[in-house]
Amino acid sequence: CRVASWPAQDAFAQALHKWPDSGVPDQPLAWLTTTARNRAIDVIRRAATEAKKLREVAAMEPEPVPAKDSEIPDDRLELIFTCCHPSLNVEAQVVLTLRSLAGMQTAEIARAFLVSERTMGQRLFRAKQKVKNAAIPFRVPPAHLLPERMPAVLHVLYLLFNAGYGDLSRPRVTDEAIRLARVLAGLMPDEPEAQGLLALMLLHEARRAARTNTEGDLIPLEEQDRRLWDRSQIAEGEGLLERALRRGRAGPFQIQAAIAACHATVSDAAQTDWPQIAGLYEQLQRLTPTPVVALNRAVAMGMAEGPEAALPLLDELAKGGALDDYYLLPATRADLLRRLGRVKEARASYEAALGQAPTEAERRYLCRRLAEL
Repeated sequence: CRVASWPAQDAFAQALHKWPDSGVPDQPLAWLTTTARNRAIDVIRRAATEAKKLREVAAMEPEPVPAKDSEIPDDRLELIFTCCHPSLNVEAQVVLTLRSLAGMQTAEIARAFLVSERTMGQRLFRAKQKVKNAAIPFRVPPAHLLPERMPAVLHVLYLLFNAGYGDLSRPRVTDEAIRLARVLAGLMPDEPEAQGLLALMLLHEARRAARTNTEGDLIPLEEQDRRLWDRSQIAEGEGLLERALRRGRAGPFQIQAAIAACHATVSDAAQTDWPQIAGLYEQLQRLTPTPVVALNRAVAMGMAEGPEAALPLLDELAKGGALDDYYLLPATRADLLRRLGRVKEARASYEAALGQAPTEAERRYLCRRLAEL
């Protein structure tokens, strides 16, 4: 009925504005139900003394939450699917969901998309205005419409995981991203990219215990004590990846998981198959031709063929300007120059990277590299 439908839309709109500041409540669906009920009562009281409707609305119990008729077995994943509305473009779906439901700040979302905080703020504003002006109906999608929202949902979970993985003080964020990815993989067992995303997360998360020393300093991959890696997570990630690849539809998350598996399955960094990794990045670049993928391919080329092969690739990336504020570009250049013995140039690049690094752990790592020159 109309009394039950439009207050729910208003409740979701309130959530989009309030949750970024106050955080997602422990029971988000109960919050939405209660807010919708209260909104309906308020509006009907102002509009008219319709006793019958007031009794109907007052009888709506906010607790317990009504039995779900959704195919999605998790409240938070259900809200992510709901927020990723196809009336918005995929980027708008992702940024709005990350800001409203995942609790990420505008600045860290901007870093994920390689734009300034101001630019991302403008994009968020436009997305919210479109939601408001177009009266986009936020309803839980039925099962047959879930696939069209999958690209945005996968990207939301991927960036949520990256936010926690990149900030060592937020392990609970990676845990939640993995939990949601696991639910999603179970919900969509025939979607290889869902399996690939979960595999990618597990293969990276397996290295958590070896990523820092007792002082909290970053340890680069090639120097990590691989005995500390979680072999059960690696085995699970490998199994998921193998099952996904057997479907013959290799997508970006499966390819990234394959790259992570190349690192995870060797007992010594010297055994890493860098030519294979470079080839996988080349394949990934064809599917997702982004500057970050191109940078990672350059790193792999530098390991497979030597730093001389990678420096021209970095020069091309620098000309494009998309990575001007991305600290890993000068950090990568510094490492290549260090390996070539060009100490003065390496120092300048490390200093440039130091000025752009977003976390204290990354800044300490760069300072150590500088001191070693």
